[in-house]
Amino acid sequence: MVAQSTQTEVRDLTQREIECGHRLAAAMFAMGKQQASIGARMSKMGGFDRSAFVLLKTLVHHGPCRSSALASAVHSDPSTVSRQVAGLVRYGLVERRAHQGHGRASVLAVTPAGIALMEEFRSRMGLSLARVVRDWAPEDVERFVELFERFVADHEAFLPTLIDECVQWARSEGEKTDV
Repeated sequence: MVAQSTQTEVRDLTQREIECGHRLAAAMFAMGKQQASIGARMSKMGGFDRSAFVLLKTLVHHGPCRSSALASAVHSDPSTVSRQVAGLVRYGLVERRAHQGHGRASVLAVTPAGIALMEEFRSRMGLSLARVVRDWAPEDVERFVELFERFVADHEAFLPTLIDECVQWARSEGEKTDV
């Protein structure tokens, strides 16, 4: 079952656009599995799961913020983020600081150890990915990076709608009783 608003918008898409969307979904699923594999190995080796790196990277990018703002930035549940942040605090990668405008409130901030870890991870990942595309023509690499950055930005802007549509679909599929 497809949500009513989604059915209307599907009529506005061409068959080619729908097929490209399916190809993108398949590629993203495959990339997600690969990233999950990396994350699982990192978790076993260093005790950090992929979600911890997402939170750490978000804090590095956005700067100190409240836990609720961090949860919103990563489109996650505040209680889940709170549990994940506790691990980052325990490892000394994030610290809680007093919020300057609110007496009892606190903000989360990345520690120097957290910044160093993210810089090392980014460096290693960058070198590994450079080897993936080493045999590509330089102009192909440049164009791919440009288009991929554009896709990521557009995907992020559309993410709230995507989440709503997928949650609405999953809810309606879960309500079936004759499965």
